Amino acid sequence: MLDKSVQPSLSEIKNWLGAESYMRLKAFEELLESNYSLSSEIKFPFGNSYGWGYKLSHKKSHLCYAFFEKGSFAVTLQLGDKLFGAVEEIMPSLLPKTQELWKNRYPCGERGGWIHYQVLSDAELVDISKLVFIKKKPQAISS
Repeated sequence: MLDKSVQPSLSEIKNWLGAESYMRLKAFEELLESNYSLSSEIKFPFGNSYGWGYKLSHKKSHLCYAFFEKGSFAVTLQLGDKLFGAVEEIMPSLLPKTQELWKNRYPCGERGGWIHYQVLSDAELVDISKLVFIKKKPQAISS
């Protein structure tokens, strides 16, 4: 998943993530699809430290990246200065891991930042979803 010259197939992605993590990634995508006009594009955006992943967007608004890791996936998400208050407001209700990642975020602006969240459990999936929902308020999707 770290060779930019070889885009992985779906079966390679499934094998790399493992059954449990692949199902969790699909659940994350389905949650986003039910709340946004979601588009997913396979990308190699940040080099070998991250490798291949999905760029997940709502219309033209970038939501996050979901990177393929061995036995898991990781969500990379930017939360800007304007979202700081909303993130801080829910932070006490989130997992200690989420709080630590936010505390040690890669700075962006004066108070915002980037987090890279390795999702290893359903509870962590809930937390990262809440952060995505802060970044972009869920939309009413018509069927």
